[in-house]
Amino acid sequence: SSKLFIGGLSWNTSDESLRHGFSHFGEVQDAIVIRDRETGRSRGFGFVTFADDASAQNAIDHLHEKEFEGRTIKVDRASERAAGGSRGGFQSRGGFQSRGGYNSGFQQGNVFFFFFFFFFLL
Repeated sequence: SSKLFIGGLSWNTSDESLRHGFSHFGEVQDAIVIRDRETGRSRGFGFVTFADDASAQNAIDHLHEKEFEGRTIKVDRASERAAGGSRGGFQSRGGFQSRGGYNSGFQQGNVFFFFFFFFFLL
């Protein structure tokens, strides 16, 4: 199977409409629009999993930077999430380590320690 990231989705796009729109390019195993946990509202992106790589590439070729339900979407291969299911924070989003300029002597543990006490004192 081959998983694609779909960005720039309309707020009105549903799992079903995403599946239907991508099913023209091959067998869709899964289609999901990512929603906010608290409001249930779309976050504007989702994932589509195709049964085979050729179908996924066909969808990329035909839908990347094209209009889908009134919005120009981005379609690309999904990257695997870091081991352990890390959700954000300094490790998976780059943070201070990967942007340059802050890396000299400023370790992740120190950053966490600083922010912890900063918010604790507020």
